[in-house]
Amino acid sequence: MMKNLTRISGLAAGLAVLATAALAQDAPAAAPMVDKGDVAWMMTSSLLVLFMIVPGLALFYGGLVRTKNMLSVLMQCTLIAAMVMVIWILWGYSMAFGGEGTFWGGLSKVFLAGVTPDSLADTFSADYKLPEYVFIAFQMTFAAITPALIVGAFVERIKLSAVLLFVALWVTFIYFPIAHMVWGAGGLVLNWGAIDFAGGTVVHINAGIAALMFALVIGPRVGFGKDNMAPHSMTLTMVGAAMLWVGWFGFNAGSNLEATSGATLAMLNTFVATAAAALSWSIVEAITRGKASGLGAASGIVAGLVAITPACGTTGPVGAIFLGLVVSPVCYFFVTTVKSKFGYDDSLDVFGVHGIGGIVGAVLTGVLCAPSLGGTGYVVEAGTMGAQVMVQIQAVLVTLVWSGVGSLILIYITKAITGLRVSTDDERQGLDLTSHGESAYHA
Repeated sequence: MMKNLTRISGLAAGLAVLATAALAQDAPAAAPMVDKGDVAWMMTSSLLVLFMIVPGLALFYGGLVRTKNMLSVLMQCTLIAAMVMVIWILWGYSMAFGGEGTFWGGLSKVFLAGVTPDSLADTFSADYKLPEYVFIAFQMTFAAITPALIVGAFVERIKLSAVLLFVALWVTFIYFPIAHMVWGAGGLVLNWGAIDFAGGTVVHINAGIAALMFALVIGPRVGFGKDNMAPHSMTLTMVGAAMLWVGWFGFNAGSNLEATSGATLAMLNTFVATAAAALSWSIVEAITRGKASGLGAASGIVAGLVAITPACGTTGPVGAIFLGLVVSPVCYFFVTTVKSKFGYDDSLDVFGVHGIGGIVGAVLTGVLCAPSLGGTGYVVEAGTMGAQVMVQIQAVLVTLVWSGVGSLILIYITKAITGLRVSTDDERQGLDLTSHGESAYHA
């Protein structure tokens, strides 16, 4: 009797195990979780990127112009950011991230159709997602700062109406498609396996080449090469550069989309690449000009931030230092020698720092991601440095052509509708009074 009971008990236990396994197979997979820490970090990162625009970029650029144009730069940066935020909600987010096209995301999420507080967006982990609203907000700040960078090419001589019209066209036909091609599902550049962790192509090369086109078309400021056009406040410029450095941690580490080890790598790289670039620029300037200037140090900070942007999530810290040391001499050569040789008035060196720095960073990303150099590894299918570098170069060329040609067309459309320049008299008097009826300073 006891033997039979034991046999029956063992059979029941076996059947229970089999039933449990069967139920486990039939049960649906666990839904991805929303981590409160990730959400808090992405909300913070979004605010840090906003801090980069106003007041960071506005003060950085504002200190570099003459006193009579300070307020105009603050207004241009502020109104660009405000307008692009509205456009982003109406149609920008849909064009950039709404679908899986090769060149754009389509119009399925125009006016944020179908997006609710319960909608989720992917992160780099299959187990965790973000509320779509916070992803929308984070990417919105990227869209807002990119055209604001172009301001540096046409300060002190442009109509405010031309600025706003051009930016509205530019984000629609240039920024949103490039953002999708590089970061959006099904995007051309993303499918190639190009690495752009936080916007080397999307933000800096994109804005840099557009700025060069604008500088060439609008022409130099009245008195360029003759009048004293030195920055009116290096104090404000240094404050703005410091704000950019702080805000950039949201820009770079936030692009990890999660508060994980990947974000810590991007954070550390943003520290050390920027520090190396500031030192490098100052050393080069001391050797070539005999003195290291505050303007040079501020320029080095921005050059380092730009260069590490595409590489911050895949490069080791020593590689980041190398990148910072390399980028400053290259940018310095462009803003001192190349610009002087060709005579164009890219007033605040948007192309020389953002465009060239972005190119250096994007290409060297393909080198510095090598595991043997402390990087996290190649992304391209071939799995070799040569293949990765070639894909990085292709991504740069696509951005240069799309943005360069497209921006040139949009500049001439803007010129035909509103005109580009204020009158010579208004330019001599200063845009603060003639465009805004105010002065940044009072005696």
